[in-house]
Parts: sequence; structure tokens; C-alpha cells
Amino acid sequence: MELDVFGPEPWLRIGDREFHSRLLLGVEQYTEPPLVRDVLNGSGADVFITTYDLERTRSSLLLSDLDREVDLTRFTWIGTTSFSHSAADAVETARQLRSALGLDIIKLDVRDGDNRPDAEATIAAAKELLNDGFSLLPFILPSVETARVLEGIGCSALRLMAAPVASYLGIVDPESLRACMDAVSIPTVVEGGLGSPADVTRAFELGADAVLVNTLVARAADPVKMARAVRHAALAGGLVRTR
Repeated sequence: MELDVFGPEPWLRIGDREFHSRLLLGVEQYTEPPLVRDVLNGSGADVFITTYDLERTRSSLLLSDLDREVDLTRFTWIGTTSFSHSAADAVETARQLRSALGLDIIKLDVRDGDNRPDAEATIAAAKELLNDGFSLLPFILPSVETARVLEGIGCSALRLMAAPVASYLGIVDPESLRACMDAVSIPTVVEGGLGSPADVTRAFELGADAVLVNTLVARAADPVKMARAVRHAALAGGLVRTR
């Protein structure tokens, strides 16, 4: 049995759904269902993240194939708009995810041309989606102003960028991350550019409620071993979490 240093209480509640694992794992970079099964099991994640590609230009897993490998009913399902580069695309993706899969918890991403969170477009999309009854976890640069706006309009949690996505640079501005965490009362998730399990531990040391990893695991020489490593890094970070 894995040690749970965070205790029995969930870090996030949305309606009747509870999020217990402090490690979230993106799976959109995988093409082999057995590997997704093994990395999800290795990470201990209890959330399954899926998306809809409006442009239909990216290869992706068929959920029917994945369902043969993974008991998807044991996960809380959430959608993501991670392929969106405008508020309109993000809103349409979220609506498609609700229509096709019944998802109303959305990991909201609106990226600019440099693949960085677009604050203005994210806020615009958030306002429209919240009005539609979605629950949102938006991705932002570590800006106190943006964090407070999104908390104020009713977002459920905030995802703070540690470094450019897929850069492996780790936590480049810990002071700004910590300032955002201290500025809001809703949960915060650190993600983006994490380069090692040590970065996962550091995020919790700063006070993050959860950490999301994707490329760090997906592009590792052995993704399953890396999934286990980041799981233990999250557990270690929980022992010294400061927030």
C-alpha cells in the first residue's frame, strides 16, 4: 500500500466529485492504450483527462480501445481545451466535450502563438463557460492579478505555469508561484515545463495543492518508471508542504 501523506480529505471538491490524488497526469501524447494503463496505474492518478480536437489533425487514442485496458469508471473524468488558441475555440471544445461525453469539469487552456497561457482570452472563455454551468480549472501564468480575477468570477482551482510547456526548465520563478498561491483561497495546481521528479517535490514545498505532469512522463525513456517516480516525489513533497 502506498503511503498517503496528504490524509483522507480531498484537495478539491466540485459538486459531489472529489479529487484525492495530488498528482494529475496528462495522457493526450500517448498512442498505445496499454502504456496509458501502466502510466496511470504507476502515477496513482484518480483523474482521467480527455479532449476534443476541433481541427481533427492530431492522432489520439480511441476511448473504446482504452476502455479495454483501463477501468475508466474508477476515474473522475474532466475535459481539457489544451489545443485551443482562442476563447471561441475553448468554448466550442468544452461544449463538444459536454455534448459527447457529458463532461462539465474543464481544464481550461487558451494558448497564444508561443504556447503560453493567454490571460485575456482565458478570462473571456471562463466567463462564458461559467455562465453555461461548467466548473473550470484554468491555466495561467503566475500573475496575482489574473489569479484573483479568475477566483472572483467563480473558477474552482487555478493551474499555474512553472515554465514554458515541454521546456523541462522546472520552476523558474518560485516567488511568483508562491505569491499567486498566497493571493487566492481556491486550490492551486503547478504544471508546465517540469523537468524532473525533484521539480514535483519543489512545487509542493512551495505550497501547491496538486501537480500536473505530462511531457516529463510521456517522453521519458521509461514512462512507467517516471510515473512511479513522480508519484513518490509528490508524496515526499507533501511531507514538507507549506501552505
